[in-house]
Amino acid sequence: MKGDKKLNLYVLIHTESRYNQKRLFSGHIDSVLTSKGHNQAESLAKKLFKKKIELAFTSPLKRAKQTLKHILKYHPETKVFIDKRIIERDYGKLSRKSKVKYKKEHPDLYPVYHRSYKTPPPGGESMVEVEKRVLSFLKEVIEKMKKEKKNALIVAHSNSIRPIIRYFENLSPDEMMKLENYRLKIFNYKIDA
Repeated sequence: MKGDKKLNLYVLIHTESRYNQKRLFSGHIDSVLTSKGHNQAESLAKKLFKKKIELAFTSPLKRAKQTLKHILKYHPETKVFIDKRIIERDYGKLSRKSKVKYKKEHPDLYPVYHRSYKTPPPGGESMVEVEKRVLSFLKEVIEKMKKEKKNALIVAHSNSIRPIIRYFENLSPDEMMKLENYRLKIFNYKIDA
């Protein structure tokens, strides 16, 4: 039956950036990919090589755009959209600071600012705020996919992808915040056409 057609939404995090390598809070800081990050992006691109990707969405930050660039080499016809709603969480005053040093100096505050759902880092964004902007973006992406009957790819950041995973996998806020080590994973969600 024609009505049963499923569309594919691929979701992934940008690969290793210089700030990731140095274990710094990056947030809105525009850190670029390391050479390892470029290799990782190439390997993700090869995994997506045979997939049909017609729409691609990325954040305005270089690390996400550079990751996407590797994938687009194999999908030159893909229409690209840059959307600031899927930018990384703003870490405010923690931006550029060492996670290792901060964790050592503030063992009580680090887990709160790093993984709390409701508490924002000083001068930054809470995950509740991130989720709100990401879900308004996601709703539009799903509508666009259905309307145009096209597969899509989202390349964003670990914190802007959390609400997307939560949405499709029915996670609690706590489960969403516990997600770890999913940088090189390609999530594939099915959307009813």
